Amino acid sequence: MKRIAFSFHTQTRDFDTLILPVFADGQLAENCHALDGASALAEQVAELNTSGDFDGKPGKTLMLMSGAGQNPKRTLLVGLGKADDLSVKTYLTAVRAAATAIENSGAENVLNALVLVQPTAHESQQAWSVRQNAQIFQQSFYDYAHESRGEHHPKDPKLNAMALACEDNADNEAALTQGQATALGMALTQDLANMPSNFCTPSYLAETAEELGKTYGFETHILDRDEMIRMGMGSFMAVAQGTNTPPKMICLSYKGAGEEAPIALVGKGVTFDTGGISLKPGAAMDEMKYDMGGAATVLGVFKALGELKPNINVVGVIPSTENMPSGNAIKPGDVVTSLSGQTIEILNTDAEGRLILCDALTYAQQTYKPSKVIDMATLTGACIIALGHHVSGLMANDQELADALFKAGQETYDRFWQLPLGEEWDEQLKSNFADMANIGGRSAGTITAGQFLARFTQDVSWAHLDIAGTAWVSGDKKGATGRPVPAVVEFLLNQA
Repeated sequence: MKRIAFSFHTQTRDFDTLILPVFADGQLAENCHALDGASALAEQVAELNTSGDFDGKPGKTLMLMSGAGQNPKRTLLVGLGKADDLSVKTYLTAVRAAATAIENSGAENVLNALVLVQPTAHESQQAWSVRQNAQIFQQSFYDYAHESRGEHHPKDPKLNAMALACEDNADNEAALTQGQATALGMALTQDLANMPSNFCTPSYLAETAEELGKTYGFETHILDRDEMIRMGMGSFMAVAQGTNTPPKMICLSYKGAGEEAPIALVGKGVTFDTGGISLKPGAAMDEMKYDMGGAATVLGVFKALGELKPNINVVGVIPSTENMPSGNAIKPGDVVTSLSGQTIEILNTDAEGRLILCDALTYAQQTYKPSKVIDMATLTGACIIALGHHVSGLMANDQELADALFKAGQETYDRFWQLPLGEEWDEQLKSNFADMANIGGRSAGTITAGQFLARFTQDVSWAHLDIAGTAWVSGDKKGATGRPVPAVVEFLLNQA
């Protein structure tokens, strides 16, 4: 993906395009009055508002052209609604609208004054606006251009450079760098998740990890089927036994803080989920290529870490396989032994994510001795029923860790909502034939899935992110979102 050359600048005459925020009453933000030619622009905007040509409603845009030979030759007006009601959602909607308008124009060198405005929740935090603008404009360049699209002509953005119309200080510099690096990580996550499963196999994910390792200096280690069977990963291998596609356990290590205990990120990597013998309905089954959204998130976060190089140690562990029905596939009623030694009665083969994650969680703890473990997975349809597509589910055995993740989600607007864990839900996992069942019945399906994973993380600070509702969107705009890369990157930087 082409990178925007970002900088800080305030002289409008040096650019071919100016992006100007406008409130619903036709007024410019107060900080915009210091820009060159602001007085004339303010009068013009007020006239447009009075005449009804531009009302400043959230997300509305209007491109004004200047006379020949004048710079900036374009001024893009971007509506923010009422100044007193400027929410985070409204602000981000306006920035995305601006990015779309710039993409559909001839703008090449842009001065962006949207950073002079902050929503009420982040009042006087200019670095927040800087980060969001850098992330959104860089992400607007994303285009799924895999060979499988045939004659698709990938985006060729005209925009080359963008200056943010604010002070060049350490906070703003860090925010800009984080925003752009996050967008680059999100693009990798989106590419992997959008890719058809006959291309994006466990082996392809392993190759992607190795390529990241070569590019950024990560240590990588890949476990194959025979090695995992010898190690005793009976739960993970039970899911993998139904497919001829080789499963992989993909491990990456970023070392930026000496011998400090790392934070482990564990991502579910089911590259296609048929449900196995407990076969899913045919409708929308194509979207089960997205069931490796957790794995794609871990790899996207590692790309961002490679760009940012924070002072922290992070390991990534990705169990990856297909879940297929076959003569060799696991059956409801089978009992398997996990790497931890705990036995599991498989009542539903479509609850396979927790079966591969539990062995990955045990392996991560045994191998890397992490201080914290965060797993992320498109785990339960029940999470979509509970929370919709706006926020990801969050469960944890450590409230301090849960609070830190929640805060990172609020800061980035890549939000989480915490659900409870407890003995009441754990009792739903009782089995007459093993230490536990892999499902707990219809009620509280998201929580019982988290409660299952909690049985494998009792000796470490742990959080579980259920991203089933947020990793991709369906319908006409079907595609991966790149979430929750922004929140996880923010969390890690805060920990660093």
